[in-house]
Amino acid sequence: MTTVAQTSRRDFLKTSAATGTGLLLGVSLSLPGGDAQAAGMLYTPNAWVHIADDNTITLLSARSEMGQGVYTSMPMLIAEELNVDIHRIKVAIAPPNAKVYGNALLGGPQLTGGSTSVRDGWEKLRVAGAQVREMLVAAAAERWKVDASQLKAQNGMVTGPGGRKATYGQLAEAASKLPVPKDVKLKDPGEFTIVGKPTRRLDTPAKTNGTAEFGIDVKLPGMVYASLEQCPVIGGKVKRYDASKAKGLPGVIDVVQIPDGVAVVANSYWRAKKAREALVVEWDEGPGAAIDNASMLAGIRAATDKPLPLKAVGDADAVIKNAAKVLRAEYVSPLLAHATMEPMNFTAHYDNGKVALIGPTQWQDGAQGAVAKALDIKPEDITLRTTFLGGGFGRRIDLDFIVQAAQISKAVNKPVKLIWSREDDMTHDFYRPMAVHQLAAAVGPDGKPTAMTFRMVSQSVTGRVFGLPGEVQDPLMTEAALAPYEIPATRHEIVKHDSGLRVGYWRSVSHALNAFANEGFIDELAAAAGQDPYAYRMSLLQNQPRFANVLKMAADKAGWATPPAAGRTRGIALMEGYDTYMAQVAEISLKDGQIQVHKVTVVADLGRMVNPDTVLAQIQSSVNFGLSAALYGDITLDKGRVQQTNFHNYVVVRMNEAPQIDVTLVPSTEKPGGIGEPATALVAPAVANALFAATGKRLRRLPLTPDAIKQA
Repeated sequence: MTTVAQTSRRDFLKTSAATGTGLLLGVSLSLPGGDAQAAGMLYTPNAWVHIADDNTITLLSARSEMGQGVYTSMPMLIAEELNVDIHRIKVAIAPPNAKVYGNALLGGPQLTGGSTSVRDGWEKLRVAGAQVREMLVAAAAERWKVDASQLKAQNGMVTGPGGRKATYGQLAEAASKLPVPKDVKLKDPGEFTIVGKPTRRLDTPAKTNGTAEFGIDVKLPGMVYASLEQCPVIGGKVKRYDASKAKGLPGVIDVVQIPDGVAVVANSYWRAKKAREALVVEWDEGPGAAIDNASMLAGIRAATDKPLPLKAVGDADAVIKNAAKVLRAEYVSPLLAHATMEPMNFTAHYDNGKVALIGPTQWQDGAQGAVAKALDIKPEDITLRTTFLGGGFGRRIDLDFIVQAAQISKAVNKPVKLIWSREDDMTHDFYRPMAVHQLAAAVGPDGKPTAMTFRMVSQSVTGRVFGLPGEVQDPLMTEAALAPYEIPATRHEIVKHDSGLRVGYWRSVSHALNAFANEGFIDELAAAAGQDPYAYRMSLLQNQPRFANVLKMAADKAGWATPPAAGRTRGIALMEGYDTYMAQVAEISLKDGQIQVHKVTVVADLGRMVNPDTVLAQIQSSVNFGLSAALYGDITLDKGRVQQTNFHNYVVVRMNEAPQIDVTLVPSTEKPGGIGEPATALVAPAVANALFAATGKRLRRLPLTPDAIKQA
């Protein structure tokens, strides 16, 4: 497939009008309280399909491509119902318009995240393809004066009796004038020829031959480069600065102050960066200068914020109070950086009250709105073209670097590419929040829990990003909080506590926090009962068939019933996340106190799959991403300053450390689940449980470093 440059909806409309033979369809589903719109109308709730007169088809994807495979999976859904080879479908990322391209699973913003791309598009895009197919058939039937039932749409062509045939492109103009059918018959999954079949990613050639455009690749006529000096304490402001030395250095065009700091603008990034080093800036560091990890942790532990009840069954507190045997534990998860391989960057061109934005973002309408507010202009005067993202993981939901680029461009009145260094990126992130879990369980004579309480204290990212009120439960803090184990009495509650540092969504969000606590604690209960961790879990899943199935399959695949190789131990963990049921078994050993992860066995039941090949890749990616956090991940602050600056002290798993990953995908007819994130959340508890099996030490605080193991 040849991917096309992302373009505006206006350009698409121009193309259609100019040729007179293009079918530009905003294919419709009725929204609650609304009617399905006619073909060609601007506002429809589904992705656009464009059929040109040369018979090429373009999907305007509502989701950004950041490695998770939407440039392949989204076209597969369209191609299946259009009955065309997927390689004939080109892809462009949609411009900002939440009304058209909003993500219903995330409440409506045009946002890529939450492992929602396939789940959101599963029915929507298949219906889109089926509607276009029926309209093309109807156009042919009208042209040939035959009944539509006599016609067949296949391989980009409609054929009929007497050898009649016409390409989709030849029928596009007539089809565009027909009403969009409200009810269409989708293929039975048994008829699928594309969906569910392993398919090589269509963007791989472009990403390997250098033609793919990431944000850092963008070039515009007359473009200049910016490097931004920000306060070493996040949230600090400029008091005063001296740019005299910087302005005298080669290539420097200007030095400008914006709310987040002082930007050096030059004719190359390197010159901008070197001149930035010559700046002298005095900062008002603000209250953030008092923050460090110890004070944050102490504040979280002592939090008096009102608990928000999540679920209660029976009177767990009374059972625990009167129990003969009670286990209590505290689990702590640290601050983490996103550490995307492509540091933050964006290109902006402010020109006479209008702004063109180009770059990598997970939130198109959010970027448009934030820049409009910052520059006091209308959102409709802002265009945005989304490039490929060199990693997202939730970091590119935030918009700070996009607003900065626009502000600098306005100040110098030139197209500007703002590039953050790795050090900028590491020290000015929106970090995964620190969390403390306090759990308690009453244990009966058979070793099984008769009651359990769960309390999680952390910051609400949703409160910061979307303004969710403090008294409202944050659904992105409760993910995986309710473990599947059948316990007679339970109480689960969440406490929102602001620790003072800006936080953001991080791959798997609260699944990783809650699964680490839940799966570690259930392992503790099994150990206290003197029972096998796998068998103990199974005994508490009598009415949870999907959980029990993946757990059993993972244990079998990992050889749980047989001893591992000498010096090795295994740990097991279980979770549902994003409608995906998953179990993992980690096999580890210790070398000089450092955990060596040799193998991770993964069994996933994610319902129907679009592209099993991408599913495998996402699980492998997630395991290594989560393993980096489990073994090494920790952001520490001293007087408000983040101490980790690059990959020498914020370590990620190297190739020689990556484990063998054995993945089994469960055949299923259930609705699709998300797969870009859940495997990230299960690695830490699986490895921590394997460490307990190896050493008898229960580490309840991440990361699992040699020093932590030694001191446990």
